[in-house]
Amino acid sequence: MSRIDDLISEFCPDGVEFRALGDVGTFLRGSGLQKKDFVEDGFPCIHYGQIYTFYGTSTTTTKSFITPTLAATLKKAAPGDLVVTTTSENVEDVCTAVAWLGDTDIAIGGHACVFKHSLDPMYAAYYFQTERFEIQKRRFVSGTKVKDIKAADIARIQIPVPPLAVQREIVSILDNMERLQAELQAELNARSCQYEFYRDALLKDARHQSMTLGDIGRVAMCKRIFKHETSSTGEIPFYKIGTFGRTPNSFIEREVFEDYRARFPFPRPGAVLVSASGTIGRVVVYDGRDAYFQDSNIVWLEHDESVVTDAYLRHWYGVIQWGATDGGTIARLYNSNILNATIMVPSLDEQERIVAILDRLDALVNSPSIGLPAEIAARRQQYEYYRDRLLTFPERSDAA
Repeated sequence: MSRIDDLISEFCPDGVEFRALGDVGTFLRGSGLQKKDFVEDGFPCIHYGQIYTFYGTSTTTTKSFITPTLAATLKKAAPGDLVVTTTSENVEDVCTAVAWLGDTDIAIGGHACVFKHSLDPMYAAYYFQTERFEIQKRRFVSGTKVKDIKAADIARIQIPVPPLAVQREIVSILDNMERLQAELQAELNARSCQYEFYRDALLKDARHQSMTLGDIGRVAMCKRIFKHETSSTGEIPFYKIGTFGRTPNSFIEREVFEDYRARFPFPRPGAVLVSASGTIGRVVVYDGRDAYFQDSNIVWLEHDESVVTDAYLRHWYGVIQWGATDGGTIARLYNSNILNATIMVPSLDEQERIVAILDRLDALVNSPSIGLPAEIAARRQQYEYYRDRLLTFPERSDAA
């Protein structure tokens, strides 16, 4: 930080000028590019949806290509320009920006715009990620199901404009922090592949006995809860398929909970709950705390743990190909899909050994509190703190 402080003292001792993005560049709105236009090789392009799902802060290559004939009709981003989303299903992804740092022009389509500017491109891209930018952006986003922002409104957002020497020093620091995060993520990806290799080797050992889940037990689910039995607040959380494994937004009365738990199937602590619709095969281990689960959409295997333990079964649920059936509007997992699934069943002692190994490996690659995931989260938090701090300046009092 001392180098930044020295540069600010040297170049802008009285503060930094804040200017509208439209005063330091121009926005060109794209149109006319769809996913069906992609070809295997051709003119490079960026589709708006890829900006917040595939690219990071910058890129030198594109994921997709289109024909030169189509490219000739579209807006282009030149090296150093930003490509910015103007539409998304949520506010957070609107105005996501990627700096194009390749060697040639690229084409863009609808729901995105090109920002051609006089700033350091990475400085501009990093500023688009800051809390201050987010606060300003939200004033201009409109829409209900689909969120949208006009290029003319993005142009009204204020950005601090220190001298290029200061911009480049900030970029150098943030680039190094992003690089470290990328290295950690690459290591985590390698560990994940290692975990999956050992998981498959340990679980699918041909020396173990092959059994279907129907041989082991039966599918169980909670008693149906009707909408009029739920409320937005309460004591007992009711997990629907949309909140399974997340934060509940519905609750039921304790009296109903106690009655249904006593008279109908209810998971035991440690039971492995599985989503049967929506995100098929999502797994949550029931922790024993008071909660209720949506019937037919959230199920578990009622079985004898003297044959297969819940802990062993949980790891198998990560490798089973469920063969979900198209139930009309959404795919769903029927009882027959579950009961016909095959697993390999060793002795209880061997199950315990396998679980101990896989639990350790699983924690290293998936636990948010230990191992690489925890380190990546800490580095991300550190990066966001320094990014916002580095891109916050005192405003020059005489700035127009």
